[in-house]
Amino acid sequence: MDRMTDPSRRKAATITDVAEMIGVAPSTVSRALSTPERVGDATRARVERAAAEIGYVPSRSGRSGRQVRSRAVAVLVADITNPFYFDIIRGTQQQLKAAGYTQLLVDTEESGELEAATLMSLRSSAEGAILTASRLPDADLAEFARRIPLVAINRRPEGVANVLIDTPGGVEQALEHLYSLGHRDIVYVSGPVTSWSNERRWKSLERAADRFGISPRRVGPFTPTTAAGVVAADVSLNSGATACIVFNDLIAIGMLQRLRERGVSVPDDLSIVGCDDIFGADFCNPPLTTLHAPIERAGRVAVSMLMAKLGSADGTDPQRQSVVLPTTLTVRSTTGPAPR
Repeated sequence: MDRMTDPSRRKAATITDVAEMIGVAPSTVSRALSTPERVGDATRARVERAAAEIGYVPSRSGRSGRQVRSRAVAVLVADITNPFYFDIIRGTQQQLKAAGYTQLLVDTEESGELEAATLMSLRSSAEGAILTASRLPDADLAEFARRIPLVAINRRPEGVANVLIDTPGGVEQALEHLYSLGHRDIVYVSGPVTSWSNERRWKSLERAADRFGISPRRVGPFTPTTAAGVVAADVSLNSGATACIVFNDLIAIGMLQRLRERGVSVPDDLSIVGCDDIFGADFCNPPLTTLHAPIERAGRVAVSMLMAKLGSADGTDPQRQSVVLPTTLTVRSTTGPAPR
């Protein structure tokens, strides 16, 4: 059990704790964290790792004793190479700039452990954080929210302010669209098992399918990349389905490339619906039918909610805990009538 979950270890860590942990003097720890140029690189790295591990947060008070504000907000994304996050980053950047804050961008590499370690270390350099598609358990998110002002995008843990993009509602639209085209055998191409949004989309699809009297199937899970779309395409073809609703556009684009290699016609042989309407979705061959999400707006709203928590006057209710943004189905050329 770690410091986050063990009540007996909730006492705030001190500079002495860090020093004892790695066998150096407290003054060395102080120099490594406040004037790192005065210590060797190896010592500084050991101190930073130890401080992050036990949750030590250096004071940001100046010599006058007054709190020094960093005017910085950390924005954590699960995969910086995923175009889904581009618009979120742009939205948060512009909104933070308007509020007089600097954005600290962190790629957590789809890792909950790295995300937690980052949040622990950032508490000394950032006034708040925005988490996009967090991979942490709800309990850990709630604990971090008690320690640092934060807003989660596409997660809804108890007690944590959040912004949700309603892709589950969009999945229902996608199913209705495919059903109207005669499709009855539909598969959901699943995203990562650690994705909270992935599970919500599948449950939404199951509920909607029940109203139409059909039984969708689920294949995967797959990593949210175009490379994963190669295997996803093969698996979907082997399933015998006539249509796919895919976790995200990257997997869907990879599927289109693979299907073209195999001589499979989209949408004549197989219809495909993506999710997010990322940049380039309309440039595919054929252009991708997908769920359009207000991604940049989600970033802006998250910043407004965080600013309210930090006491910045922007008209946002500081008690507002959740905002839901709707999605719409954008029909292009990858969906068509079911094969006879």
